[in-house]
Amino acid sequence: MFLNLKPLSGDRNLLVLALAILVGGCSSLQSNPTVEAAPPVATATPVESLDVSDSESSRTIVRAQASLSASVQPDPYDAPDYFDFEQPEPQPVLIYPDIEVQAYQAELELEQRRRLDAEAALALAAALDEARKKDNAWYRLQQKMQLPAVSNPRVSAQLKWFLEHPGYMQRVMERARPILPFVLDELGRRNLPTELALLPIVESAYQAFAYSHGRASGMWQIIPSTGRFLGLKQNWWYDGRRDIIESTRAAITYLESLAKQFNGDWELALAAYNAGPGKIRSAVRYNKKRKRPTDFWHLTRIRRETRDYVPKMFALKELFANPEKYQLDLVPINNQVSYEIVELDGQIDLALAAELAEITVNELYQLNPAFNRWATAPDGPHRLLLPRGKAKQFKLEVAKIPPNKRINWVRHKIKSGETLSHISMKYRTTISLIKKVNNIRGTQIRAGKYLMIPTATKSLQTYSLSANSRISTIQNTNRGGTKQVHIVRPGQSLWSISKNYGVTTRALAKWNGIAPIDTLSIGQKLIVWTSAGLTKPVSLNQSRPSNALHALRYTVRKGDSLSLIANRFNIKIADIRRWNQLGKYLQPGQKLKLYVDITSQSG
Repeated sequence: MFLNLKPLSGDRNLLVLALAILVGGCSSLQSNPTVEAAPPVATATPVESLDVSDSESSRTIVRAQASLSASVQPDPYDAPDYFDFEQPEPQPVLIYPDIEVQAYQAELELEQRRRLDAEAALALAAALDEARKKDNAWYRLQQKMQLPAVSNPRVSAQLKWFLEHPGYMQRVMERARPILPFVLDELGRRNLPTELALLPIVESAYQAFAYSHGRASGMWQIIPSTGRFLGLKQNWWYDGRRDIIESTRAAITYLESLAKQFNGDWELALAAYNAGPGKIRSAVRYNKKRKRPTDFWHLTRIRRETRDYVPKMFALKELFANPEKYQLDLVPINNQVSYEIVELDGQIDLALAAELAEITVNELYQLNPAFNRWATAPDGPHRLLLPRGKAKQFKLEVAKIPPNKRINWVRHKIKSGETLSHISMKYRTTISLIKKVNNIRGTQIRAGKYLMIPTATKSLQTYSLSANSRISTIQNTNRGGTKQVHIVRPGQSLWSISKNYGVTTRALAKWNGIAPIDTLSIGQKLIVWTSAGLTKPVSLNQSRPSNALHALRYTVRKGDSLSLIANRFNIKIADIRRWNQLGKYLQPGQKLKLYVDITSQSG
């Protein structure tokens, strides 16, 4: 006999089966049709469709089942291990939030992510901006400023001019690009105010080839005497006042010494750089005697140029210290010096050097403005400044060329009547160089002999920034009116020539790229621009100048010479001799009669 039972947990099925046998005896049980297993429940499952003929037995089984259910509690962790069927695990009840809440939470998360991304982007942009600032030479200049700010009407007037000329400021910053980092390096090395790097703007607008009416040259506008005092070489081949390296070091040395002379007063030191320390000391003494303040802003015995000079400097300080305030768009300048110094062992043609470095001759001159001619100076310096990316290539190429092949040589046969002067002018070189390379001690040369002459490898037009080419460009600039060419004759000066043509000495000097006090050479070509109605020179009595000039009596002082007096009053030695009956030597106390054009005198 078999019971057709629904599965129960192990012990409970056995008990129910045993109870049924005891009550029903050996009665036959009929099988019910197979039913599908139901999921387990928390209480014991009753025996389904138990066919017992005896009704009492049925009742007994039901009572036994009820008693068993009351006494035996199901074990929820008890799992059958001998019935071959799957029991599904109880599933947790999930509560799904409202779809709008979900959308709102997603939107908040997205907004937070966007905000974090934006903050990260801003932080990155700020970090990059700070890095760019620190790599910018203008930023370095701002961070190391030491001079106190000055605000007064004189400074405000200069600041207004700079703000009204933004194009000028942009050109100035572009010119400063290759030079400013080195200037800041030199100032930092000596722990000096970085504002001094703005001084070349006041002096020359950062133009390395600038030349003033007072014979000042270079971006620091150093006059010849100061240049010699500071040890700068000046000769036909080379002018150290325009050398980026040498002139910067010399100017900073001079400024440092002026600051010491004026007990750390940089305003007086700057004024002295412009006017000369003697004039500023004299102006200070003048105020002191009258019990007036002796600071720069109260000085009255100074020229207008100097009165404006210091305010310009402090206006530039204010402008570059606060570029955002004044909407000044700073031209980025890398803190690293953009050139490399290459030392050579001898003279080299500049056109050849440019070719080896794979740059133009103009680019080479811009970095090496001290060279007046087509080659480096025979006696040095033999240093070249080259763009950093070109220096390596140049070194490799120049090493392949022997020193004696780095300039062009011409074998010249001396003709009858020729002199060293004639030959040097023909080949645009110097007598001293011809004598040096040909071992000539005196000045005598013999017709039929040969001379070796160093010459340019290219046409002279190629060297467009040499001294001759720059002067030619100036002379060919149209000034309006009638252009005339004047060849300087013996005894003539700028003063006498200007009066002969009815023009000012300063204008004549400007038209020819020279200073009013420069010395002329016989045969020198000058360009004169006259009004349309004046085509011929004005007659001038060579023994006595025009009545429009001022006559003065000059007393010769100890140490005076004709040369010193002529330079002081912008006149020629020959003119002084004509106006006075002079012996071989001047004597202290001797009276000289001079005719001076006051308008032609430079400060």
